[in-house]
Amino acid sequence: MNLDASTTVNLASYIGAGICIGFGAIGAALGEGYTAGLANQSLSQNSEKSGEILKNMLVGQAVAESAAIFALVIAVLLLFMSPTTISLIKAAALLGAGISMGFGAIGSGIGSGFPAGEACLGISRQPAVTNRLTTNMLIGSAVCQTPAIFSMVVALMLMFMEFGDVPLSPTWAAYLGAGFSTGLAAIGSGVGGGLAAGSSCEGIARNPDTVGQITTTMLVGQAISQTPAIFGLLVSFILMFKAFPESAALSAAMALLGAGVCMGFGGIGPGIGNGLTAQPAVKWVARRVDEAGALTRTMLVGQAVSQSTAIYAMVVSLVLIFVV
Repeated sequence: MNLDASTTVNLASYIGAGICIGFGAIGAALGEGYTAGLANQSLSQNSEKSGEILKNMLVGQAVAESAAIFALVIAVLLLFMSPTTISLIKAAALLGAGISMGFGAIGSGIGSGFPAGEACLGISRQPAVTNRLTTNMLIGSAVCQTPAIFSMVVALMLMFMEFGDVPLSPTWAAYLGAGFSTGLAAIGSGVGGGLAAGSSCEGIARNPDTVGQITTTMLVGQAISQTPAIFGLLVSFILMFKAFPESAALSAAMALLGAGVCMGFGGIGPGIGNGLTAQPAVKWVARRVDEAGALTRTMLVGQAVSQSTAIYAMVVSLVLIFVV
């Protein structure tokens, strides 16, 4: 088989599309299933509110579905777009786009399911605050979608931006690394943000009068949980836009690919860990509102320590890009 530049671009587009929607469908399905499971539990506890519970379930599932829709859009573009540039560099960029969006949709889909499911349970227990629960669910779920949006932005840049006359090696590895960096790092941030948001819905159902303190603590906890995805996005931008001198040495290409993989995997644990820290803090604000300040401070200190591992990964990534 003759693999000329045109054939290679098509192969990269098709493989990228498969990775994109194949992995991108995982998170949304899990998040929606979790929501539906807790909706059934809610109905068993308060069947009189079946209409409100069902409506909340569908709204929550729709938000969780958006991550998979992002992946579907990128996959369709990869399948049917006609690149203006036909080169091996473009092939690497298209494959990187599929990797970025495919992995990037996993965490957001899962994370959005947590507040949706807990809101359903809350409605069965506190029907009088249904609107508050739905509003809080939508805010928390929207924040969970930001890592998927980061991944979509990187994917669109890799697909449509013209990067000029850049050398094939090591630039091809930089574009693949950009996809891994944002895509993988988004997993942890999406799940972590969902853990905090789910706990906030539970807290509002327990003590509706503390909705202000709960929402504030949730948003602070989610903001810290999003930082690993931001680190991944930063490394991706550097890999995409920094000019690398031409080098036939395989080590140069592997350094750039390694930088993206390092930051991508390095962001998963801290994102989830930050969410695990925020989850009980938000939960206990509803029970001990008088200790909201102490709980928030302790949460931030704990998240800072958890976040340090993402910083380590970013430092190593930058060393691989600028020093090695």
